[in-house]
Order: sequence, then structure tokens, then C-alpha cells
Amino acid sequence: MTGTMRAAVWEAGSPLRVETIPIPVPRAGEALVQVSACGVCHTDLHVMKGEVRFPSPAVLGHEISGRVVEIGLGTRPEQIPAGIELGDRVVGAFIMPCGTCRRCESGRDDLCERFFELNRLRGVLYDGTSRLERADGSSLAMYSMAGLAEYCVIPLTALAALPHDLPEFESAVLGCAGLTAFGAVHRASGITEGDAVAVIAVGGIGLSIVQLARAAGASTVVAVDLDDAKLRMAADLGATHTINARAESDPVAAVRALVPGGVDVAFEAIGTPATLAQAVAMLAEGGRAVAVGIAAGDAAVSIPITPLVRRAQSIVGSFGARTRTDLPEVIRLSLEGRLSLADTVSRSYDLDEVAAAFDDLGRGAIAGRAIVRMR
Repeated sequence: MTGTMRAAVWEAGSPLRVETIPIPVPRAGEALVQVSACGVCHTDLHVMKGEVRFPSPAVLGHEISGRVVEIGLGTRPEQIPAGIELGDRVVGAFIMPCGTCRRCESGRDDLCERFFELNRLRGVLYDGTSRLERADGSSLAMYSMAGLAEYCVIPLTALAALPHDLPEFESAVLGCAGLTAFGAVHRASGITEGDAVAVIAVGGIGLSIVQLARAAGASTVVAVDLDDAKLRMAADLGATHTINARAESDPVAAVRALVPGGVDVAFEAIGTPATLAQAVAMLAEGGRAVAVGIAAGDAAVSIPITPLVRRAQSIVGSFGARTRTDLPEVIRLSLEGRLSLADTVSRSYDLDEVAAAFDDLGRGAIAGRAIVRMR
């Protein structure tokens, strides 16, 4: 395809604004996707605020739904995921595995070396160049597939087919909120039937964790947040108890009062030192704290060593999941009603309103997950 498209361009020190730029061209192993919607995620906001380092200027946005409109020349048939053809509906994941590094070859897409080295540090794809440029020919960095645009180029390894039984726009959030929650629950936490868990911060990812933890067999799910509207959503989606950490002088004590002895798993989904320390303090003997939220800058936390050792507790980081195997599972769970898109996506913005969407996110005015619709 040739022509132009609209995209939300971020430049350090300037407001997010919509520009008209050339439609990108996919290369071998890549697809051009006409974007239907892109999720509004805190990680993008961290980049905009300078709390996560990333090249500028750039197009952000890292969880999308859309339709495949072109496949790059030179793509081999075996590179195209099963069930995907031109015109098909797809979901794109924020972790875009290269498929060839030692981590990918061992099945650990979430640790793809080239993804972190090239995309997350330099804003390019796996030949070392970006697919995006401004009208004047100057390069634009890509955060994942750069989904806050009418079209995006994405490696085929990061796509999964979207069944027609799922909504085209809301399904965008499966590529980050859903995939991240799946990794935290099914890859990192070791949840077993009857476990008690706490979920600290029930935004889009936290609400997805609540749902998947219940589906995995957790009998008690305590949602902890500062916002009553978010806590009500968590209760509607399966949390058995809710705690407003602003109203409680000691949220750790409040959790322990509900679950004597502490929880088996505590998920921390916001990324602050205080909340990660709280997650560890909520644990029972042998409990596991799963750190999911991305922190601002070089934030660090102090954890008492002796209780961690004596009580055989563990702290594990969880960054997404294994895209090629787990994204289809996330879609399946949504099809089965175990991960409700209708109840997770609470707001929708047009592309021209993208700056307002991130302003609302920064003010804590979005309960659940918001999306930006391209058309």
C-alpha cells in the first residue's frame, strides 16, 4: 500500500499530537495491519513522562486489534501463523518475539533478546531500522508495533487470529493487559486450586489478573486499590473482597485480617516500591509475590531478608507471557467468558482524542482499560 495515515507522535518535551505520515511498508516476516483499536496503557505513559527511557520522536501504542492488509515480500509460508490470511482480523501482542534468538528457540518469547535490545532500547525492528518516518523523511521510533496509528507494521510472530465471536475494538487489550495477566497467573504465580491471592492495583491488568486467578482456581481474591470505582469493577469480575488502601491505615493488616496467615500469592500491578513491599508483607509461609507493574525510573524497594528466608517466600518478576503459545490461549479464555472484554474495557476515544486519553489515565480517571479507536 502507498499513501498517508494519521498517527499519534510523541516527542520529548512536546505534547502528544496527531500527524499525517507515510503508511509503513512491511518487510519479510512482517505484516501491515490496518489498526482498529489500540489500548491506553500506563507503560506508554511512563515513556511520555520520561520515566522509561525510549528514543524520541516516536509512535507509541503496543496492544492492537485490526486486519491484515499486506504481508511483506519474501515472507516464507511457515512464517505466517496458522489461520491468518490477508483480510483476517488479528490481535497484536506487545512482546514481538524475533523467533530466532536462543530465548525464542527455547520457547521463552517473553525474554526475547532482540526484542529488548532493538525494539525496547532503539525503537527499531529486527533489521535495525524503523518502518516509520515523518512527512519530511526523518525517522520515527517504534514502541512495539507503534499501534497508535491507522496502520502499523508488526512481526508475524506477534499476531494471533481474532475469532468473529469476539469484538473487534475491545479485543485490542488482549495483546497487553490480557497477555500480561496470563503470564503473571499461569507462568509466574504457581496458583493451585483453593489458593488465596491479593491483587494490588486493579487497573486494566489488575482486573485481568482478578479474572484469570479465579478461573485458575483461587478461592479468595482480595482486590486492593485507592479507587472505589475500580474496586467495584473488581468485585463484579470475581474479587471476593475489596480493600480501599486510602481508607485503611494499614492495607497489609487489612488483608491479613481477611486471610489469617497471609495470602498464597500477591500480585503487584502498579510498580511502586511501597506496593511491592506490601505485596511481600501480605504473604503466607511459602507465598509468592509476583511483580507485574513497571516502575518509574530506577525505583527500588527494600525487603526484609530474614522473614523471606525463614518463611520460604519468593519474589518473581513477570513481564508478559510467551506470545506465540500464550496469546491464542488468552483469546480462547476470552471466548469462554473467563476474561470479559465488555467488563474490562470501560472507555473509548477517537484518535484525535489520544492526548486526552493519556491525560485521563494519568489522573486516575479511567477504571479498567481504555482504547483508542482508529475508525
